[in-house]
Amino acid sequence: MLEQRIQQHFIDSADLKYQSAQILSKPIADAVQAVMTCVTSGCKVLVCGNGASSALAQHAAASFVGQFERERPELAALALGTDAAALSAQAEQDYRQVFARQVRALGLAGDVLLALSADGQSPSVQAAVDAAHERDMTVVALTGRSGGALGAGLRETDVHICVPHDRVARIQEVHLLVLHCICDGVDAQLLGEQELPT
Repeated sequence: MLEQRIQQHFIDSADLKYQSAQILSKPIADAVQAVMTCVTSGCKVLVCGNGASSALAQHAAASFVGQFERERPELAALALGTDAAALSAQAEQDYRQVFARQVRALGLAGDVLLALSADGQSPSVQAAVDAAHERDMTVVALTGRSGGALGAGLRETDVHICVPHDRVARIQEVHLLVLHCICDGVDAQLLGEQELPT
């Protein structure tokens, strides 16, 4: 019984990824172009999310600053909310503004905010998007379900990558794949095409 349940997780995850490939390839390509425009102009990528999305944000920022799969020059990126002292000080005032305050402090026109929220309903991520718009930044939003308030608050110049599923675990699995696609796409643009290892 337990093994069947485990196998079903793999099947469900694979099915969603397969379904998402055609739906999400265009917005992912748009996200790659937004990040490319940003980093080749000497700007930076700010990344934020709560809970598991925060871990994905840190992974994305690390892949930009360090490397994804190939050696390349560092790309300016920062995961917001990783400084415990700043986080606790801001949370004491108003946690909903925790990322927005950092965006207003660090974000400049030309930068990209990569915002992650599985259900699109995170008030702190939505506030970060609003702050990014105030700074004339482009927003790349990774959501799921219907996109929620986050998706509804995006501008035409933003990129919305909305995973067509309701279950948070499945959405986050696809978010990780999307981030890997963005990193690979940026590397391919900067370093040239390379055969993907199998």
